[in-house]
Amino acid sequence: MVKKSVTIDNPFVTTGYVGAEYFCDREKETADIIGLLRNGNNVALVSPRRYGKTDLLRHCFCQPEIANNYYTFIIDIYSTKSVSELVSKLGSTILETLKSKGRKSWERFISALSSVKQGISFDMNGMPSWTMSVGDIESPSATLDEIFSYLQNADKPCLVAIDEFQQITKYNDDGIEASLRTYIQYCSNAKFVFSGSRQHLMGTMFTSPARPFYQSVTLYGLKPLPLEKYTDFCISHFSNRGKAIDKNVISTIYDKFDGITYYMQRVMNELFAHTKDGDTCTISDIDVAVCNIIDISSPIYEDLLYQLPEKQALTLKAIGKEGKVTNITSGKFVKKYGLISANSIKSAVPALIDKGLLTFERGEYSIYDRFFAMWLNNN
Repeated sequence: MVKKSVTIDNPFVTTGYVGAEYFCDREKETADIIGLLRNGNNVALVSPRRYGKTDLLRHCFCQPEIANNYYTFIIDIYSTKSVSELVSKLGSTILETLKSKGRKSWERFISALSSVKQGISFDMNGMPSWTMSVGDIESPSATLDEIFSYLQNADKPCLVAIDEFQQITKYNDDGIEASLRTYIQYCSNAKFVFSGSRQHLMGTMFTSPARPFYQSVTLYGLKPLPLEKYTDFCISHFSNRGKAIDKNVISTIYDKFDGITYYMQRVMNELFAHTKDGDTCTISDIDVAVCNIIDISSPIYEDLLYQLPEKQALTLKAIGKEGKVTNITSGKFVKKYGLISANSIKSAVPALIDKGLLTFERGEYSIYDRFFAMWLNNN
């Protein structure tokens, strides 16, 4: 069944996919990805975080040609740190998804998991839950083998999207890429989407001849939404709710946040909430909306900065004030922001990237959270 749209108070959704009515454009991308998967291709979907990759996949999986003919699973492995955690995430997500498909569907999956049956409990109505902890998985490789055996023998073809796939490069298991590549190669009943936001890691994984996933997927880069499409989307939703918006507001926000979906949606959400029925949202409202968003998160930002070691905090504040930095260890940059030394920056940067506070793309360092960057610039 196709996911039905629901009526919500604010049409500028910032917390996931709620239906096609509140999903902007991506018509070509949707058709491309569905076409690739239905024609037997695995896909690597790559873009910076907060471009809307996961919502795009949910939108694809809700289309009738997919929803009516496939089992679809979206597994977010961003928080995983080991193969055991990966296996647990795969198992729990597949089980939770199958629960809505009927008893026969989830029973088939549970029957395939002989190695971890003690970790699946049932409520008073007979519905199963994945209750095991990571430590309960005695043999991750055996359980992984069972999960892929289920995918191969499921009563429908399966589409599996693994979100933040580059996370597997951080596991303390050099063989995980080769193992997954082998499983996927011989799992003819399932096709896979590997979604990732660390573009250089994803690129290396799939384009280096030395890596197991080399030439095993179609690489698909997700670009920002087209301004004209997003403009029509915003004007339409304001109009449908008895409000109006100056189109220059939309282009200003688009430029301010480089067309990144999440930030545009968050600001539009705030603007819509504070535009009264019958009124028009104007450019003068933008700064107020952004300040409101940043003020709400200010205590969190203060605490986050306080928790960082001094070298990392100073480096992060400097990058926040500069915006984007190319030559991060230059004497000019060190002197401008009163940093300790170039060596202190060299030691701080990898830690900040690992914590997800800093990004490095196309030769430039910048703060991952744009609102945090704005807060840093003003403090």
